[in-house]
Amino acid sequence: MATSGNLLSPEELAALSEGIDDGTIAIDTGFNLTTRVKKHDLASEDSTLGVNTSSLEMINERFVRLFRMGLMEVLRTSPRINPSRAQIIRFGDYLKDMRPPLAVNTIRINPLRGFSLVMIEPTLVFSALDNFFGGTGSGMPGNQKRRATDKPGDNPNALPPTRMFTPTESRVIKIILEVFFRALKEAWAPLLGVSFEHVGSEINPQFAQIADENDLVIMSRFETESVGGNKGFIDLVYPYASLKPLRDLLRNRVQADGSAESDLKWRNDLTKAAGDSMVELQVLLGQVVDSYERIETLKEGDLLFFKKPELATVYIGGLPAFDCQVGMAGPNVAIRIEKSLNPETI
Repeated sequence: MATSGNLLSPEELAALSEGIDDGTIAIDTGFNLTTRVKKHDLASEDSTLGVNTSSLEMINERFVRLFRMGLMEVLRTSPRINPSRAQIIRFGDYLKDMRPPLAVNTIRINPLRGFSLVMIEPTLVFSALDNFFGGTGSGMPGNQKRRATDKPGDNPNALPPTRMFTPTESRVIKIILEVFFRALKEAWAPLLGVSFEHVGSEINPQFAQIADENDLVIMSRFETESVGGNKGFIDLVYPYASLKPLRDLLRNRVQADGSAESDLKWRNDLTKAAGDSMVELQVLLGQVVDSYERIETLKEGDLLFFKKPELATVYIGGLPAFDCQVGMAGPNVAIRIEKSLNPETI
């Protein structure tokens, strides 16, 4: 046996390997043989802890309808917009596929924590600009058109990375963001009231650090296609940590307009039906506590004394419901409700 550094010699390692191969050395020995090990990175955030992306996708579908109508009203363009599935990815992995120049907008969504990102590919900006001034929506600076085979953020014939947006283009971007915010606010409304604040703009995504490189983000991509055939995209990126506190809300599906109206009608019908139900009310004037031995010996004519409370209690279905005054209304004994009771607090 080798003793230097407590390491096995090559001959010993070869002998062990040969013994394992021919079965002379047992390998299924030791403790906890049935235990299964799962790799876990303590430095990473677990994306399985409750953020329901299906609810975000329902918000996105509602947003797309509103966003298209808003663009039609303001910019006279109605591009085809297709939402993709919301993805939970690392922020560094998202940024590595992005190539400037892009309309990179850092925003704050109140009451969510931190900052979010709205990334607009220039194709949509130039198409909207062309539409606004009476074109067909195929306008790109010079001959720098986006090809159908190009991937989002990867256009070898497109603008140089340092190309800034002109004041007119920046104005169109601002209009697109205003429409974007209005549509997204209404899309979130059935779940949570939100407001938006534009924090800053860049052309290079690397400068928009809404999260660390290894932090998780939730990315929703909206792929666009103008009437002229140019394709682009808008990305909405939430930090995972900002949506995590809403995981209970996101577990509940956001209702569409039609189902909300249907549920309201159903509730109204149920309320009317329950209103015709008959219930028995019992009024407790007082209580007497005594021993079983004395009660057993009671006979007709015996008196039981008790202190009458200031208010009597009305029971419905065995549960206290109201405190009331007992009195007379003409020839009838009547009660007057003084206050309602919560059975859980009694």
